[in-house]
Amino acid sequence: MSDSKIFSLEGKSLKLDTASDIEPHIQALKENDDVEEVRLLGNTLGIGASEALAKVLETKKKLQVANLADIFTARLLSEIPPALSHLLTALLTLPSLHTINLSDNAFGLNTQAPLVDFLQQHVPLRHLILNNNGLGPAAGILIADALTALAAKKEAARKEGKAVPNLETVICGRNRLENGSMGAWAKAYAAHTGVKEVKMVQNGIRQEGIIHLLTNGLAHATTLNVLDLQDNTFTSTGAKALSNVVGNWKDLTELGVGDCLLGGRGGVALALALEKGNHAKLEVLKLNHNDINSKGIKGLADAHKKLPALRRIELNGNKFSEEDPSISILRDILEERKEAADGKGEDDDEYWGLDELDELDSDEEDEEESEDEARKNSDDEEEGVEIEEKAARELVEAEQEESQNVAQNDDAKVDDLADVLAKTQIK
Repeated sequence: MSDSKIFSLEGKSLKLDTASDIEPHIQALKENDDVEEVRLLGNTLGIGASEALAKVLETKKKLQVANLADIFTARLLSEIPPALSHLLTALLTLPSLHTINLSDNAFGLNTQAPLVDFLQQHVPLRHLILNNNGLGPAAGILIADALTALAAKKEAARKEGKAVPNLETVICGRNRLENGSMGAWAKAYAAHTGVKEVKMVQNGIRQEGIIHLLTNGLAHATTLNVLDLQDNTFTSTGAKALSNVVGNWKDLTELGVGDCLLGGRGGVALALALEKGNHAKLEVLKLNHNDINSKGIKGLADAHKKLPALRRIELNGNKFSEEDPSISILRDILEERKEAADGKGEDDDEYWGLDELDELDSDEEDEEESEDEARKNSDDEEEGVEIEEKAARELVEAEQEESQNVAQNDDAKVDDLADVLAKTQIK
């Protein structure tokens, strides 16, 4: 994309409160009818500035990408919904807008409404990026439900003969989604079966939620290219669930489950699943800090012939020796592949080979849960997720009811004031 098609205020740290504040900064945007991407991240916009910007954005019918990350720093919670509403209402009118980045903005229960409204309506949406928004499980449910509604809206448009793109990318990390929203997210992914990239790192999801997400949601996403669930808690039961569904993703190029506590048995189960030969396109495998032992490493070495595209494996922070024979096998294989590809001009450490193994633990004591405990967890997983989701939904309902009561009280106060004024005028 040429510079003439990009409008950027990125990283200028501008504090724009009113229309007059933002006016001189968006003059170039006003004059550019060919703009395809706007980058506004790293500034802070008030209600007046957002409204003025929205009036300009809605005229840019060729706009494809909107980066609105980190645009409400130091704003009051009461400012964010109306400011966000102005912007997203404008973006709803743009038929070519397929990518939106709203990372690093606060979208908890008090501020999520404009985003939910946008997501359930914007049929052209292909790529959604929501990192570090403080959603929590309750607001996370609302976002996921909105995506499920979007799937229905896309399908209805297709039945009318319209060309409608799939939702291809969902990046929603560092949002405390937890188990309580996994039922809703599973429904969303089951509805968007054409999704290609899913990244939900560091969300505090425990094994019951992971199992539900994988089994009832992502298992249906058969076109998946990239899955990154790093820094959530799988344990061996979650790893088993992953092993059961990973074969559905024949187009998978990258799998990130580092720092997920797969454990010894989980590492072996995943290796056996990869050895079945359904992953000819898999290039990157992130398995660091998982308590994987030498048996799991041997499983990966045994699977290498069924993983012909594999070029990068991250294994640091597991439980095996760096001198393990399987490590030597993997290192040699990846080096041979790098040489055969002639490096492709890429950085060796980042794109090829094993990561640096400087945090290994040679203690292979099995600290996995007992078979009885694992079986019990598996039996209880659905009920546990449903209970947590019910609690999160009750929180949403309570918040909505409280907001409605406040609005009713405000209306009553206005009516009382009107009565007083009327009596005063009569006298």
